[in-house]
Amino acid sequence: MKRPASIIILGGGTAGWMAACLFQHHWGGSGTQVTLIESSDIGIIGVGEGSTPQLKAFFDDLGIAEAEWMPRCNATFKTGIAFDGWSDAPGYERYFHPFPTALDRHTSSQFFFNAYARRGGHDVVAHPDRFYIPAALARDGRAPVAPDNFPFDVGYGYHFDAGLVGAYLREVACARGVVHIDAKIAEVVMNEDGAVAALVAEDGRRFEAQLFVDASGFRAVIIEGALGEPHRSFEANLFNDSAVVVPTPLPGDGPGVCTRATALSAGWAWHIPLTNRAGNGYVYSSKYIDRDAAAAELLELLGLPGECAVRHLKMRVGRVERSWVENCLAIGLAQGFVEPLEATALHVVLATVERFIRTIDAEANTVATRAGFNAAIARRYEGIRDYLVCHYRAARRADSPYWRDATGHDELSESLKDIFSAWFTGASLEEEIARQGIDDIYTAASWHCLLAGYGNFPDRMVPATGAAAQVDMARVDKFVEGCASNFPSHLAVLGEVGASV
Repeated sequence: MKRPASIIILGGGTAGWMAACLFQHHWGGSGTQVTLIESSDIGIIGVGEGSTPQLKAFFDDLGIAEAEWMPRCNATFKTGIAFDGWSDAPGYERYFHPFPTALDRHTSSQFFFNAYARRGGHDVVAHPDRFYIPAALARDGRAPVAPDNFPFDVGYGYHFDAGLVGAYLREVACARGVVHIDAKIAEVVMNEDGAVAALVAEDGRRFEAQLFVDASGFRAVIIEGALGEPHRSFEANLFNDSAVVVPTPLPGDGPGVCTRATALSAGWAWHIPLTNRAGNGYVYSSKYIDRDAAAAELLELLGLPGECAVRHLKMRVGRVERSWVENCLAIGLAQGFVEPLEATALHVVLATVERFIRTIDAEANTVATRAGFNAAIARRYEGIRDYLVCHYRAARRADSPYWRDATGHDELSESLKDIFSAWFTGASLEEEIARQGIDDIYTAASWHCLLAGYGNFPDRMVPATGAAAQVDMARVDKFVEGCASNFPSHLAVLGEVGASV
């Protein structure tokens, strides 16, 4: 397939500028002209945000050191997500979803064994936090950056100000050759073959390219507006469609190293620690609570006065049927959104653009090529959706209409039904995930942490004897605590990268 000689990206923000950097990095040197068009009159969502470990790979790919971008974006390190209040089961009111490390092989198998034994009614330790080093790092305020004399890879993400990241990437992209145009697009012109021919601005300027990237947010100006690609809603099993947002000062001991997700009456609240403040928001369903009540519930959680100023957002949860249509590639919110619970938005942007670049470089431009690409992206969206649905469906609380409906509905994919069946019948969850071939989306460890972290076990237990009691928790604790002691404090590492707290 021939690389496009010209690319126009419609829309800035983190997604648009991330795509601009990637296209310029991979194709700019071979003659592709990358142009990004955005309007200074159209704002971006831009709240404090978290990432998965893929964001580190992105910056590494571009050759950008943490000391270059983190201080500019008020960024901190992230070892995973702490889930609070999603279960009323004694001892399982909180659990931690860790990012992967090279050391997991020493403890994951023992965690899986104990989870299997506890599913069988044996009274063994099966809470995930005891088995994973990132949980200990978060507890102790240690950064997930291993010293040179500790030669094991540790995956980690970041917390950052999304608006500042977008602005920083704009500087990087423009310095490397991307053309930036401030214009408000009024019309998308189509050619006789049904592809995009040009974008026309309100002032009459016409912009032509071989490839158009739609990063126009929920408006989806090209992919839905001009090309008419259908949108597939996930509202049947992901209820949340709104958010209310408010910043708060950092606590006295500085920023933590994990995102907190606290279950509330009609959704959940995030807490994202940056170097200059904390970002907070309540993701909720407007069918179960109105915006004023949601704001009041968030402010009460944070201990803020009721008259405190907040910001309200609307979300459209779902995805377009196809991400690549004719000569248009949709990314970011124009492509889809599966709510921010696992901070996957930028992960999907990276996965989409990087796969598109690989496909263009390796395959012929055929209907089958585009179909295969779209199927792969749809599979990733569906896999992320299923994992998020599992957070709600497997939660062990029913203290409000929202939670009773979230934990009681039957709108589940066949994939998720099979995962539930394996877990609750005592079958091997590892084998089921391998059979479905979905471990590249979420690993067996992630599924085990989620289902075990809520305490999805029989209520009645018998003392573990014989083979069921073979895991030595004292050795597990010694290994986890010993490894965690090698990592420096979060504040110390932030100081080393030049961040000011």
